[in-house]
Amino acid sequence: MRWLLLLACASLLAACSGEQYSDLKEELRTLTKDLRGRVDPLPAVKTYESVPYTAEAEVDPFRPDRIIVADAASGPDAGGGRKPDFDRPKEPLEAFPLESIQMVGSITQLKETFGLVKAGQNLYRVKTGNYMGQNFGVIVAINEGQIELKELVQDGSGEWNERTSALQLQEGGSAK
Repeated sequence: MRWLLLLACASLLAACSGEQYSDLKEELRTLTKDLRGRVDPLPAVKTYESVPYTAEAEVDPFRPDRIIVADAASGPDAGGGRKPDFDRPKEPLEAFPLESIQMVGSITQLKETFGLVKAGQNLYRVKTGNYMGQNFGVIVAINEGQIELKELVQDGSGEWNERTSALQLQEGGSAK
């Protein structure tokens, strides 16, 4: 039985090794003989020219200790001598940003007008001279429709600048 199986395998292998594809193999050999990969030559390397750094004596924008102030009068005490009084006791409305305080009304008693403002969940009565907001805002005038303030704001150079702000009456009471 073994001999029969061995004979069948040998005849099968002999049948597959025929010369019927020899012309195809020859054609492939002639086509691939001239095929070679073509690599373009490398580009010429440019020489690196170093540029000397000559700005050591210039002001370095990343080191604030080297920035020279152009005007010595623009220090923290400039601005017409206006600066906030850090020693006075803070009033309750100075804990709130001015944007979060709402004017909800006004009251006049004995020829003095008071403003009614809401900050957080509380209602406060304010008068001229009271402070409110986080920018040292002092109330300079109160009328039926608005409260006028003067604030002291420090700019980037340390100078204190005076700015005028106003709280407008919120129509409808705006109960939140």
